[in-house]
Amino acid sequence: MALRYSFDKGDEATRLERAVEAILADGLRTPDLMGPEGGSPVSTTEMGDAVVAKLGAGL
Repeated sequence: MALRYSFDKGDEATRLERAVEAILADGLRTPDLMGPEGGSPVSTTEMGDAVVAKLGAGL
C-alpha cells in the first residue's frame, strides 16, 4: 500500500502484488499463513527470496 498510495508507485506495487500472488499459488507459506491443508512452511527469508525471484522473472 505504501508503494501505491504514499510513493505513487502503482506499477511497482502491482508487480509486487503479482509476485506474492504467484508464490502463494505455488503453495509457499510461512508458518503464520499455513492453513488446515498443512504442508511444509518456509522461513520468512525463503519467502522473501521467492518474491525476489518472481520479480526477477519478470512479474
